[in-house]
Amino acid sequence: MKATNSDHYTYRVLWSEEDQEHIALCAEFPSLSWLAPTPENALKGIRKTVAEVVADMRESGEKIPEPLATRKFSGKFQVRIPPEVHRNLAMEAAEEHISLNRLISAKLAQA
Repeated sequence: MKATNSDHYTYRVLWSEEDQEHIALCAEFPSLSWLAPTPENALKGIRKTVAEVVADMRESGEKIPEPLATRKFSGKFQVRIPPEVHRNLAMEAAEEHISLNRLISAKLAQA
């Protein structure tokens, strides 16, 4: 099994109005967070916490989440939408003389 480097995970630091501190999060570990007065300390705290959790998981033989940055994506996913939305999108694509996939891809890129 390939070793996971906790520095390769996806971290984000936001201001928490409720807590009046910066909150650091890790996308691959949504249940973890770290509060600190500065963004730098929040990031340092969550990175340390994730590293400890990964070490504990490794020691106990648990499956460690793969970092988003190293995952391979196919570029395909399936979405269920109401038939009337599907019809409207298909008509819009036809009117623009493009495929439905191209229309939806462009709309998602704008989101």
